[in-house]
Amino acid sequence: MSKQDRPNILCLVSEDYPPRLGAFGDPVARTPHLDQLASQGVLFETANCTSPVCAPSRFAILTGRHAESCPRAQHMQTTARLPESFDTYPDLLRKAGYYCSNNAKTHYNCDVDPAAIWDESSRTAHWRNRAPGQPFLAVFNSMTTHESCSFTSQEEPVRPQDVKLPGYLPDTPGMRESLARHYNAGACMDAELGARLKELVDDGLAEDTIVFYYSDHGSLLPRSKRYLYDEGLRVPLVIRVPERWRYLLPLEPGTRLTDPVSLVDLFPSFLAAAGQQRPEGLHGRSLLGPDRAPRDYVFAGRHRMGERYDLSRSVRSVRYRYTRNYQPHRPWGQYVAYEWIGQHYQDYERAYIDGALEGPARRFFERKPFEEFYDLAEDPDAIRNLAGDAAQAGPLAEHRAALDAHMRRIHDTGFIPEHAPTETWEAAHDPALYPLDAVMALAALAAEGAPASLEQMVASLTHPAAVMRYWAAQGLIGLALAGEAMPPAIAERARAEDDVQVVIPLCEALALAGDPVPWLRRLTDILSAGPDPRIRLQAMEALTNLPLRPEISLEAVEQLTDSDDQYLRTSSTYLQQLLCGTYAPGNAIFDQDRLDTRAQTGRAGT
Repeated sequence: MSKQDRPNILCLVSEDYPPRLGAFGDPVARTPHLDQLASQGVLFETANCTSPVCAPSRFAILTGRHAESCPRAQHMQTTARLPESFDTYPDLLRKAGYYCSNNAKTHYNCDVDPAAIWDESSRTAHWRNRAPGQPFLAVFNSMTTHESCSFTSQEEPVRPQDVKLPGYLPDTPGMRESLARHYNAGACMDAELGARLKELVDDGLAEDTIVFYYSDHGSLLPRSKRYLYDEGLRVPLVIRVPERWRYLLPLEPGTRLTDPVSLVDLFPSFLAAAGQQRPEGLHGRSLLGPDRAPRDYVFAGRHRMGERYDLSRSVRSVRYRYTRNYQPHRPWGQYVAYEWIGQHYQDYERAYIDGALEGPARRFFERKPFEEFYDLAEDPDAIRNLAGDAAQAGPLAEHRAALDAHMRRIHDTGFIPEHAPTETWEAAHDPALYPLDAVMALAALAAEGAPASLEQMVASLTHPAAVMRYWAAQGLIGLALAGEAMPPAIAERARAEDDVQVVIPLCEALALAGDPVPWLRRLTDILSAGPDPRIRLQAMEALTNLPLRPEISLEAVEQLTDSDDQYLRTSSTYLQQLLCGTYAPGNAIFDQDRLDTRAQTGRAGT
């Protein structure tokens, strides 16, 4: 194939946007340009991202691998070390002769240098800067629908009274206002991306270019972005293939496919469009070309979102979603300062504090179950958890097995505490340091929280692998919350333990189950002189989730309210206000000036 015989590839990307388009059946959306694109291409009804927040999701798009397979990359706002065995799609396409431009967001959650993989990555990057006759891959990312669009007032056509809220949220003015703002931002985003499509026509390239439209993850309302539900994971995906290359996707324009697909499939799809072989190790399947084949499941995960840790994994089929919560002792609605800029979160927490919530809406601020299983054909809002329904035992078992197989297949490294010594590619693949099967089994047993597991949790505190001791300690937190007494051996182990990330959850469990004073003091010592900001953050979280007591050192908390680390700063300010009795949902804790600076650099992925 000569260069001229290969199609161009254009990626139009909207930020934080679910399938809130007319083409997907939304009666309120005003998206004529994307609706027209869908009528000319193939629409994927069950497309999912791999993480419900941008940086880990973009890592998967860039590398074709789930972020959980690369130590640290699963967390929001971090810098993972990209293993040498990992490729990036622009690097491979450039080697194949493509001009690759990115306009302009990067935020890949790893140490890849954008300048090294793109021909141009900037706010002016465009296919028009390529050499004559050179095929291109061009990415244009619209920030217009980013979560921050809901933080400021708008005078736009969609009004709060025009929108419909999902059944799991309370009907408050802030909820309606934020959703209306998102619809209006969606109309602006549609116009921006429509202008790119017009440029393609004006340049005479429409019949030579395969167009992908997708979003990095779902919506901005509570239980959407950052959460493992369809509202956070389901994304719009449309692929328009010109007649000349229709053999790559031999379906009629306007076709709608219901088979689940994932954004991790984009990397191999780009290579297939360019006629290139896929490298070893990719997790996705191509949506184009001879290797295109339907799949039964797509997968997603989450861990630290902002300043809060909460490890969960999820699998979606056409009909069902199954989610496993490995830290069910934490509620869904942990305070995250950036989320709470939105009036929708402030309204929500006020209603909870006032005792005005009931039913599904109240669950957000309560502890999670170990397992969630939803029949989305019958319950699209995922309100009725069927995990304990005997009639669903067969499908539930199938989804459990599919998730376990996926986690083993990608070698899920997410059970390693953030910034632990074993959080490296080499250590994570050393079975002595990270025995994945044993870790998965122990973490699941810990999360189930059965009183009979106490003996195994105690026994696992002497395991030679620190990650096993860590998950035993996590299990003890749940047992302590359930009222189980902690045997003296646990306190002895806590005093002897030399891994600080095991000490932290042990202290939390012991503070819940007995005399809290010595364990609060030890957590305070870690907070005051911890070896790095993420370990301090883990100590801060333990203190925040314990009953407020005068023994928690206000001085140790206050010393971090001016920290250079964003998450230490916001979490310490929040805890300080709780300790002083000054906290209210509308308090400004996130640094808005920092947000504005990040937005100007195209890295506002909070």
